Amino acid sequence: METVLLSDSSADITKAAELIKNGHIVGIPTETVYGLGADATDENAVRGIFAAKGRPADNPLIVHLADFSDAVNYTAEIPELAYRLAERFCPGPLTIVLPKNDRIPMVTSGGLDTVGIRVPSHPVMHRLIAESGKPIAAPSANISGYPSPTSAEHVMRDMNGRIAAVVDGGESKFGVESTVISIENEDTVRILRPGCVTDEMLSEICGSVIIDHAILNELEAGEKAASPGMKYKHYSPKANIIMVEGSADAFTKYVSEHDGESSYSLIFDGDEKNFPYRYMTYGKDSLQQAHMLFAKLRELDDIGAEKVYVRAPSKDGVGLAVYNRLIRAAGFEVIRV
Repeated sequence: METVLLSDSSADITKAAELIKNGHIVGIPTETVYGLGADATDENAVRGIFAAKGRPADNPLIVHLADFSDAVNYTAEIPELAYRLAERFCPGPLTIVLPKNDRIPMVTSGGLDTVGIRVPSHPVMHRLIAESGKPIAAPSANISGYPSPTSAEHVMRDMNGRIAAVVDGGESKFGVESTVISIENEDTVRILRPGCVTDEMLSEICGSVIIDHAILNELEAGEKAASPGMKYKHYSPKANIIMVEGSADAFTKYVSEHDGESSYSLIFDGDEKNFPYRYMTYGKDSLQQAHMLFAKLRELDDIGAEKVYVRAPSKDGVGLAVYNRLIRAAGFEVIRV
């Protein structure tokens, strides 16, 4: 099919909303990353998302709503803690996993009895949901396993000919996918996928925040993925990602011993002053690194890097989200120096 590039004008948003209403898939901007949007209640449309991405069927999709009050239409139960969290973080980059009702097909939930609910803050995405009148299932708009897209250009490169349209809503603000949480009890949440809503921020609302073991480790054999981004190798460019944890000096020494003709390094802003090897920088702090990471991984593919040494970020705050994406891109291997 021909994939049409649309603007964020009112007329083009209306066109995109009509496409979604009629069962088509549209690349859509959110404040986290770009998503592949379709009616979450339309089984055929949702299957089209999986086909376009090459996504495994047991990897659940997140359902995006215009307002958290609409969650009652698609869930079987909403704990009081979920309402408190929504009051603080919705709209925004937080997904809350809740028991689903029959209006959400099993194909959308990856075969689970739960569904992730999110209220995005991006104005274009918000208008698309409102104008389509549909809950929109929207995983990241990339080929499955490749770095997520943070611009309409990225989506067109991955999805041209696979979906009906892409709406250009500018560059994504955060650059990594939403934080996904489940509710353990009346005052405890579990982070299933880290994002820009951090454990420190959640602790302001909850008595206890658990960091799931799968954030930094592979799932156990037979263990189901309760959230997108848990089960498979993700976010990985064509280049071989080698994650190196250590000081700037130790990182530089390691690269000096392993640098090759087609290798590059991805380092912090400021590290380059004493770094004589081929490199790109990806920010000076965790927020900048989150914003820039996926775009930089794509750039490294564009210039032909075959091996990329990445200086590992902090695991504090938003840094945990960046570390989580990189450890998956690296196939869970970390070199500590």
